[in-house]
Amino acid sequence: MSEQVNVRVLLLVGDQAEVVADAADAGEPARYPAAEIAEAVGVPAGDLPGVRLTADVGTGDRLVGWRLR
Repeated sequence: MSEQVNVRVLLLVGDQAEVVADAADAGEPARYPAAEIAEAVGVPAGDLPGVRLTADVGTGDRLVGWRLR
């Protein structure tokens, strides 16, 4: 079973979504393709900021398997 993390989308920077762990002690935001996240969760890319998600931690600690919380 893979590790799961809760994240939230902070904002969009061009075609990238900045996501951060949904925790008080979260580290630096990471950027992921907004279109990839939007397609996975069925939300238009422009509506992603503020959305809370769950994702699996994949190879190289990259997040995959995006799901709405």
